Order: sequence, then structure tokens, then C-alpha cells
Amino acid sequence: MRLTFNMQFAQSLNGILNTQKKMSIAEQQLTKQTRILSPADDPAASAKVLGLDQNLSQIEQFQTNSVLLKNGLALQETILTNMRVNFDRISQLAIASGNGTFTIAERQAVALELENIQTEFFDLMNTRDSDGGYIFAGFQDKSPAYELNATTGRYEFRGDDGSRRLQISPSISLSGRDSGKQIFDDVFGRFKPDNPVVISGTPDSVALRVNNQQIFDQFYREKYDSQNPANNLYSLQIDAGSNYQVLNNGAPLTPPVNGVFVSGEPIRFSGLELRVDGAAAAPGQIDFTLPTPEKRNILDTLNDFITALRDPSVTGVNFNEAIADVLVQTDNSARNVDNTLASIGGRVNVLDSVFSSNEDLIINNKGYKADISEVDFAAALTEIKRQEIALQAASTVFSKIGTTTLFDYLR
Repeated sequence: MRLTFNMQFAQSLNGILNTQKKMSIAEQQLTKQTRILSPADDPAASAKVLGLDQNLSQIEQFQTNSVLLKNGLALQETILTNMRVNFDRISQLAIASGNGTFTIAERQAVALELENIQTEFFDLMNTRDSDGGYIFAGFQDKSPAYELNATTGRYEFRGDDGSRRLQISPSISLSGRDSGKQIFDDVFGRFKPDNPVVISGTPDSVALRVNNQQIFDQFYREKYDSQNPANNLYSLQIDAGSNYQVLNNGAPLTPPVNGVFVSGEPIRFSGLELRVDGAAAAPGQIDFTLPTPEKRNILDTLNDFITALRDPSVTGVNFNEAIADVLVQTDNSARNVDNTLASIGGRVNVLDSVFSSNEDLIINNKGYKADISEVDFAAALTEIKRQEIALQAASTVFSKIGTTTLFDYLR
């Protein structure tokens, strides 16, 4: 085979170019810190790296969601904790106002402090987050959660019971907000019977009140029938011989409540006290019912109690009823807030646990990715140096071949 000058020149040039290419690849690997510059370098490893990158991206989004959730829960926890302190203050003021020595001025002072607490509650229940959304309004977070209806004088919830959830792992999603409807509105008011109605007989007066709230609450929960209103009807029947018995929808109670009627002497049963005055009450019948349970928010309950405090004509039994109403509602509302705070604490614990697990996954995945794709710095530097030496050698040979002529062969 005849070797021409052009062939020698091309072969030497290709050697230089190939060496330069290898050196450039080694430099790129070192610069980009990866040995896979294109899928063709290692198709199997390239596919694994792509999958790992997608997985890392997903986990990092979960971590971002976790941070957002934790910040939202921290804000909500701060608000509810502040409210919880005020619930205790409301109870203290309500109990103190029942002191028979309180003057009208002192009642007005209590009303003023409760009004300030009510205003603070209203502001807290309409708290916004950093994005301007009302945190207790559910999905309707562009509008205030609570508004005062000027016509009725009642505070009305304007949001919904929606709860925004964020994914923090492939199988776990948590809510960073709780609807105000569940926290503040889903609270029962004080259980108490309707006012008694005289069906027959002519008593001078009839009074029915809750004597033991705890016992009556238990009785109410056991006996109230939402399906058949007739089962909520109770009657005190007094015969001509002044014997009485209490009936439920016409049937005696179990155990029976009966005895001899004495005018003005209280009849007590199931946490209730029924007092009938007047000899003409016998024979006769007095009915009362267990009303439908009412759910109220603390703002309206405070409104009613403030009105009672500022009305000098509300005294005695009526004022005691107002105190009992606000104390029970405050206790129920505080319990609801406590339950929500407990729920927040549980969610924060889950967030911390999942966040830690995700961090471990990120470290493991990055380590696996490094094993598959990252360049060995020592090997890359050695390869660059080796190719640099090869390039110098090829360049030296090329320069000699390039200057060789026919006369060099004839000598």
C-alpha cells in the first residue's frame, strides 16, 4: 500500500483532533461535575439519573408544601392561643358580675371590657395571611370570614367549611387552615327547656329553670328526639287530690317522677327545677318542651350578655340566666378551640416527621445519583493531563511531518 503525503497529514491531524476531543470531554466532565454529558455516554445510567431528578423535584416540592403548611398552622395556633386566654377572662368577668353587690357602674365597666374582648375576637376571626386571604373563611378566603348584620345585629359567618390541603408525601396531605364555621360556629349554646305553658288550672306563677346543668345536659342528649318532636313534650299533671306526676309524651318517666303537690315547693328531676305557686293550680297541667339544640358563635353570646349588663331592669333570675348562658357558651367555645389546637399540634408532629423522612430521601437519592453520574475528580484530572501529553506529542510529530519534503527522502 502506498502512503501519500496527504494520508500522513490527515492521519496526524485526526490524531490531534481526537486527542483534543478527549481532552475537551474530560474538561467538560470536570466543569459540569458529571461523567454523563449526553444520554449516549451511558443510556442506562442516564435513564436512572432522569428518574432520580424527577423524584428529587417532587420531594423538594413536598418540602416546600411542608414549610407553607407549618407557617399557616403556626399563625392559626397563635391566634387561637390568644383567644383561649380571653375565654378565661370572659368566665371571670361573668362570674364576678353575678355578685349581688355590683352597682350599675360596675356592670357597665364589665360590659365595656367584654365589648373590647368581643372586638378583639372579631378581628382575630378575620385574620389574614401573608397572601391577604382570610384564614378562617374556608375556600371563600377573599372575603371576611365574619360580618356584622346591621339588620339583625348578629355576627354571621360568610365563608364555607372548605379546607385547603397540601401534599407533603405521595400518600399524605394535610390542611394548613381550619374553617371558622367548625371552630367558632359549630358550638352548642346552653341546653335549656322552653318556657312552660299552662294548659289547664290557674296557678299564680310557674317557673322552670335548670338546677344542675351537667345532669340536665346528659338528660337532654339522651332524651332529645330530632325525628319525632312529640317525644320532646313533657307535662306536669296535678289531679284533684293534689298528686302530681311528670309525663313524657303522655307516658310516665322511668324512673317515675311523682308526689304530692305543694304550692311553691320545687319539683326537681333530671337537673330541672319546676316551681308552681297557687292553690288553684290543682287540678291542672303544665307543659314544656326540649327545644332544638342551637349552635351559636361567641360573638353573638357576648352581644346578648353585654346587653343584659347594660340593662338595669335585667336582675334576679333573668340576669342569672344570662350569666349561665355566657358561661356555658364560653366553656363550649373554649373546648372547641382546645380541640382545634390539639389537632394543630398533631398535624405539626406529622409535618415534622414527614419532613425529616423526606430530607433523608433527598440525601439518599443525591448519594445514589452521585454514584451513578458524578465524575471522579482524580480520574478526570489524570485524563486531562494524559490527553494534554498525548496532544503535545501528536503536535510535535505533526509539525515534523508537515515540514518533511521529497528531498528529505533522497538524502
